[in-house]
Amino acid sequence: MTAPKTSDYQRATAERNVTAILDAVDNLLERRAQASISAVAAEAGVSRVTVYAHFPTGEALLEAAVERAVRRTMAALEGVGMDDGSPLEVLERMLTAAWRHLARYGAMAQAVAEQMSPEAIARTHQAAHQTIGALLARGQADGTFRTDLPAGWLVTSAIALIHACADEVRAGRIADDDAARILTVTVRDLFARR
Repeated sequence: MTAPKTSDYQRATAERNVTAILDAVDNLLERRAQASISAVAAEAGVSRVTVYAHFPTGEALLEAAVERAVRRTMAALEGVGMDDGSPLEVLERMLTAAWRHLARYGAMAQAVAEQMSPEAIARTHQAAHQTIGALLARGQADGTFRTDLPAGWLVTSAIALIHACADEVRAGRIADDDAARILTVTVRDLFARR
């Protein structure tokens, strides 16, 4: 009986450590601080060995933090009513809600642009690809969205536009108040049937 309790305790401790480590990455990036392994360990209140036990490299650590942020954003989109209304209406609601949620992750988006490989970015955005892809398929089936371009390309382009919009806001070329509208119009026009 002691072994299962120890195992449960170890699993719970590991889960708490991972949460604390990923929270530390978020906090450091938000403060525009370097999210090195040492800084993350200090912020999380764990040893560097503990961080390395869960994330063997800095890129693996950032990748895990980004994947969690994407999952949280996609979970927030469940409230927009993905099946309520036309695909175009859902797309507009989804982009507006996503932009509001993504505003929390501006510093992380900058770290992604500077530090992550395209392959890592693709891996971390699987939940977004699935959600946007499902909506695109629904809109293509009912004739709302274009079918003359590959669906994967349209989804990848939409995600790239979200990141480009965030870059433009950070650079001061797009006002934060205009970003959701600009993004929505651009992606809507990209998806709309011609």
